[in-house]
Amino acid sequence: MKYQVLSEEILQGVGGKENINSVMHCATRLRFKLKDTRKADTAALKANAGVIMVVESGGQYQVVIGNHVSEVYQDLLTTAGLGDDSNNSHAGDDKGSLFARFIDIVSGIFTPFVGIMAASGILKGLLSLALACGLTTETTGTYITLSAAGDAVFYFLPILLGFSAGKKFGGNAFTTMIIGAALVHPMMMAAFTASQAGSPPLHFFGIPMILINYSSSVIPIIFAAWFSCLIERVVHNRLPGAVRNFTTPLICLAIVVPVTFMLIGPVATWVSELLAAGYLHAYSFSPTFAGAFMGAFWQVCVIFGLHWGLVPIMLNNLAVHGADTLLPLLMPAVLGQAGATLGVLLRTRDVKLKGIAASAFSASLFGITEPAVYGVTLPNRRPFIFGCIGGALGAAVLGFYHTTSYSFGLPSVFTFSQVVPKTGFDASVVAAIAGALIAFLFAAVTTSLFGLTAAKPAAAEAAAPVAPMAVINPDLLHKETLVSPMSGAVVALDQVPDETFASGLLGKGIGIQPSVGRVVSPVNGTVASLFRTRHAIGLEAEDGSEVLIHVGIDTVKLDGLHFIAHVSQDDKVRVGDLLLEFDIPAIQAAGYDLTTPVLISNSDDYIDVLAASQQSEVAAGEPLLTLIK
Repeated sequence: MKYQVLSEEILQGVGGKENINSVMHCATRLRFKLKDTRKADTAALKANAGVIMVVESGGQYQVVIGNHVSEVYQDLLTTAGLGDDSNNSHAGDDKGSLFARFIDIVSGIFTPFVGIMAASGILKGLLSLALACGLTTETTGTYITLSAAGDAVFYFLPILLGFSAGKKFGGNAFTTMIIGAALVHPMMMAAFTASQAGSPPLHFFGIPMILINYSSSVIPIIFAAWFSCLIERVVHNRLPGAVRNFTTPLICLAIVVPVTFMLIGPVATWVSELLAAGYLHAYSFSPTFAGAFMGAFWQVCVIFGLHWGLVPIMLNNLAVHGADTLLPLLMPAVLGQAGATLGVLLRTRDVKLKGIAASAFSASLFGITEPAVYGVTLPNRRPFIFGCIGGALGAAVLGFYHTTSYSFGLPSVFTFSQVVPKTGFDASVVAAIAGALIAFLFAAVTTSLFGLTAAKPAAAEAAAPVAPMAVINPDLLHKETLVSPMSGAVVALDQVPDETFASGLLGKGIGIQPSVGRVVSPVNGTVASLFRTRHAIGLEAEDGSEVLIHVGIDTVKLDGLHFIAHVSQDDKVRVGDLLLEFDIPAIQAAGYDLTTPVLISNSDDYIDVLAASQQSEVAAGEPLLTLIK
């Protein structure tokens, strides 16, 4: 229960257990399906030091945690009492656009085992590299054993997809898993081989069956699982309780397996081949343009969780053609963000940003770019843009030379091994290396030279006049003054000892080192959010500003100890009303820094947010920030 407090805060932030339809996780995010997203406290979650970002996309409420998301997920299941089947979801109950529902279904089906698929793909790539380098042959026991390990997940893919699709569609996952197993059963595979040799087809009650090799297939089992879950919902509650536990799966197997071999499988296979041919046609129209486009916009898709829509295409390409040209185009996009992160690391003098960039850089090399994007490149804008441009340039080179991947995986440095054919190195492999270097070096160099020139320290921003606004008609400007919610020493935002706040990712503002343990309302408005641990509070002002006051760094770990709340969520407050009290000596004795960020959560609604004065001390009720509209 290492992350128990964080999981409790996340559970509260999404509206509690009763507001969760399902939850799963990918490499860096908790992916919630909420009954009502309006009950989620997004501002409070974004203010949590353990949360990198909150994104609503593809019908999912996504809480970006970082590389330790699996540990947080397990603690969340324990805290909420959800159990490992918490990612069950009836597809028919989903709301939202058709595209959002599609993304949700795809991510729900593939997320549980995408890691092992990536690992298996890398293993196959390394074996191909070993063959090309003459380090082994296909007849050695070592190669055969490791090849079996790498091929197993793809050969038996219908079984894995059957299980996860059954859970996603809200049915008995073991029933749908067995349907997937029937598709690759040795007897059916032998019948397929015999039919290819000219043997007469099998018949089911006199009806001829169309035999197809379903190993590594994707779409047929997903449709079959959906059909099975549909039948299950129809018959289960109509059967006597004493026998339904075995008669329901009996009916599903007896109906779905034959229908899959006679109808669903052939039709779905035709759809698979049509999809693969459609992609190949679009790619062939201009491989260079396809590369530039995917290299430029892949990370944008990742930000919004839309990249899951491309996973079935890559797997389907491998199943139908035995190779895929889409995955290699994504590798320069990843290394472009890695290069931009390195540029920030080399250029910045901010110790905290340098620390974030160092850890994010290493993760991005291995395909995990969320920490780099959310914590380094996107907040500074230009590095993210340079990373996307570098990705476009590099991927265009790969497209021009038709670089192809022969196994599935996450786009990363390991992709180099996956583009090596068994026949050995060729021009496409050299293009992969050249394109990756172009993306990485372009992003690193341009970010180092130009990426941070527009950024100014928060202290300089506080002292600077509003000169950039001179081009705007002064009559159109409107200034609002936010008074200080506490007394203490003023701290520039980039000096707040927490990268989440110091980066400005959660909004512009300023820090205060409190001298009195009281927080009063700086606005007339409403208490929009109040953490259960009482260490942070969000306010919605009558003038439209959204204010977040976060008392101390990592004080959520105190679990409310030494804090007293004098208001509740949805209370109306006036300037000067007492909101919170806290025991400064006790909190400091517990080893916590009391630097308090005061942020304007909706900073994007303003032209700028500046310090109201250059004084090093401020008293509660005195001007603190100037908001310019």
